[in-house]
Amino acid sequence: LLSLLLSMSLSDPAPHSSAESLDFPEYDGKDRVHDLNAKNYKSVMKKYDVMVVYYHDHPGSSRVAQKQFEIEELALELVAQVLDEFDDEDIGVGLIDAKHDKAVAKKLGLDESDSIFIFTEDEVIEYDGELAADTIVEFIYDVLEDPVEIIDNSKELKGFENIEEDIKLVGYFKSHKSEHFEAFADAAEEFHPHIKFFATFNPKVAKALELKLNEVDFYEPFMDDPVVIPGKPYSEDELVKFIEDNDRPTLRKLQPHNMYEIWDDDVDGEHIIAFAEEADPDGFEFLEILKQVAEDNTDNPDLSIVWIDPDDFPLLLPHWEKTFGIDLSSPQIGVVDADDADSVWMDMDDGEDLPSVDELEDWIEDALSGEIDPDDDDDDDDDDDDDDDDDDDDDDDDDDDDDDDDDDDDDDDDDDDDDDDDDDDDDDDDDDDDDDDDDDDDDDDDDDDDDDDDDDDDDDDDDY
Repeated sequence: LLSLLLSMSLSDPAPHSSAESLDFPEYDGKDRVHDLNAKNYKSVMKKYDVMVVYYHDHPGSSRVAQKQFEIEELALELVAQVLDEFDDEDIGVGLIDAKHDKAVAKKLGLDESDSIFIFTEDEVIEYDGELAADTIVEFIYDVLEDPVEIIDNSKELKGFENIEEDIKLVGYFKSHKSEHFEAFADAAEEFHPHIKFFATFNPKVAKALELKLNEVDFYEPFMDDPVVIPGKPYSEDELVKFIEDNDRPTLRKLQPHNMYEIWDDDVDGEHIIAFAEEADPDGFEFLEILKQVAEDNTDNPDLSIVWIDPDDFPLLLPHWEKTFGIDLSSPQIGVVDADDADSVWMDMDDGEDLPSVDELEDWIEDALSGEIDPDDDDDDDDDDDDDDDDDDDDDDDDDDDDDDDDDDDDDDDDDDDDDDDDDDDDDDDDDDDDDDDDDDDDDDDDDDDDDDDDDDDDDDDDDY
């Protein structure tokens, strides 16, 4: 999958275009990625304002693992090449081998291999997205932006309102020099760039947002109405604690730059996953239903729906359809085990009859209560195995019965043969007796006829 993603990222989407300004950058063959080790990591990292470090597992002797690492390294070379042209900051890219340079990783505070870390002047930010050149570069650009964006007019306010897929906070302060704004800005650095922070010093903008001085509003994704953070004015610690207590939205979108972060943040080992293509009429309608359900249940800490737009992950569609046994040409919602991908999906008649808000809420309630459980899929498999065993037992019984029948038939045949032999012996004996009687009759010529008749009667009795 990664090789396919990278091949798309590294290829020119418009090879016949004559406009050089539209050409997607191609790797120029120059080595820019540093192999960091105990001898050089300090000197290399001092050269740059920002350092991107890929702490990777050692590929070993496996040909597949080596090929995979070559693809990853090529993606990072393209990242380094693009960032090399960035004028505002000097940005470097480096590799740390988890086997050979584990001591370096430990000194830098890196404890999770196969992860990308961005070192800025005073922060270390972990990147939890796909290893694709364009996604990494976009994330780094976000890192380089100020942690707090200022809203000063109606157009910027409109831009703020159009952001609905991410958690965002906005506060109203007297000026940049306000101690309350400084606390807000310090809190923003803790979550930058994963959570968006906005502030205004303009009373008109504050009025449009219904903000009071030194007040901060917290917006969940896809929610029109914010939550006012209680207890203003706030310290940095108070803001950080509130955000950490509320950083799992009721409805959140899986995106290339956060896919692993979201997948690792499961609820009791499970995810409620909703597939809906926003550009499709049915998908858009289903997404609106999801938003309403999320808004109605925003106070439920156990509910967090992960929305996936299939358009964002075209290369994963065949894998998801095969793994989950669903058709992603229509909206779907199901419960998925985060470890083994067992799943149960709501029956929606191939998208022809989308569920109402009430129907979807009832289904979600059953899922949260455990009545709908992806582990039931394992139970079904066990039942199938038991049925197979029963069939085998039945076959064995049938075979035994057949053997018994065959034995009985053989016994019957033997009995019949014995009877036939006995009959033959009896017939032979009778014939011998008849011959003896005939001889006796011939010897008794002088007897009278009555005596002969008596003898004949006696002979007849002997025959019986």
